[in-house]
Amino acid sequence: MDYNNNYSIVIPCYKSSQTIETVVKLTSDELLKIGIEHFEFILVNDCSPDNGETMSVLKQLTKKYKNITAIDLAKNGGQHNATMCGLSFAKGDYIISMDDDMQTHPSQLIKLISAIDDQTDIVYGYYPDKKHNILRNLFSIINYWSVRILIGKPKELKTSSFWIIRRYVRNYIIQFKNKDCYLQGLFLRTTKNIKSIPVEHFERKIGTSNYTFKKLLMLYIKMLCYSIIPIRMASIFGLLFAFIGFIASIIVFILKLMNPQVISGYTSLMFAICFFSGLILFFIGIIGEYIARIFSSASNDPQFVIRRIYK
Repeated sequence: MDYNNNYSIVIPCYKSSQTIETVVKLTSDELLKIGIEHFEFILVNDCSPDNGETMSVLKQLTKKYKNITAIDLAKNGGQHNATMCGLSFAKGDYIISMDDDMQTHPSQLIKLISAIDDQTDIVYGYYPDKKHNILRNLFSIINYWSVRILIGKPKELKTSSFWIIRRYVRNYIIQFKNKDCYLQGLFLRTTKNIKSIPVEHFERKIGTSNYTFKKLLMLYIKMLCYSIIPIRMASIFGLLFAFIGFIASIIVFILKLMNPQVISGYTSLMFAICFFSGLILFFIGIIGEYIARIFSSASNDPQFVIRRIYK
C-alpha cells in the first residue's frame, strides 16, 4: 500500500453531535501515525432530527479543520443514500466509509488500509464479535443469506459499513442515480476483486442504534432492485402449484367416479383458498415493489437533496 496516495473518509452522520468530533480526531491521529498525510473528511448530515445539533458540530469542525467538507441534506435518505452523497464529493485515490458512533473504530483503520493490494479493489472489515442488539444481529443473519441467494455474494465474503474502495469503483457506482440505493449490490456489480478481513467491533458509547425495525425492513426491500430471482420465483411457484392443482383435480375426479357419495371437505377447500390467495397476494406484492422502483426511477426521484455545503 502506497501511503502517499490521497484518502477520503466518508461518514454519514445521524444524531451524532456527541461522537463525530471524537471520530474525526481519532481518525486523523491514526492516519498520521501510519504516515498518511493527505486525507479529507466528507461528513454528511442525513437530516438529523436533533434541532440542528449535529449540523452545528459539523460546521464547527469545518472551521477547525481545513480538510473537512460538511454536507447538510434537506431530507433523510438513509445511510446508503447519505454515503452515496459523500462519495460524489470524495476526491481521494482511496475512499473509506465509517460510522459516526465509534463502533467502527479508527484504531482498526490500519488493518483495512493494509489489506487492499494490487489484486483487490474493495476490502470490507467484518466483525467476528458484533456489539449490536438482537434485532440488528438477526437482520444481519437474514441479510447474509438473502444477499448470497439473490445477488450472488461469495460465501466467504462478509460485509459491514466499514470498507475501503479504489477510486474507479467510486467513479462507477456514483453513476447509479436511483434513490433505492444498496451499496453492497453496487459493489458486487462493479468488481469480483473483493475481500473481507476481521476487525474489532466496539461498544456504542452514547445512545442506541438508529436502525428501527422499519428501517431495517426498508433496507432489505431495497435489495430487490438488484435481483430478478423473486420474479422468477413467482413464475416457478405459479407453475408448480398449477401442476399440483391439476394432479389434485384428477385425483378428486377419480375418487368421485369410484364413490359418487364422496363430498369435498369444507376444511380442505378453505385451506386451499386461503393458502393460494395468500401466495398470490405475496407475489403480487413483490411485483408491485418492482413496479414502484421503475416508477421512482422514471419520475427522477432524487437520491439525495443537498441543502447546503460547508467547507
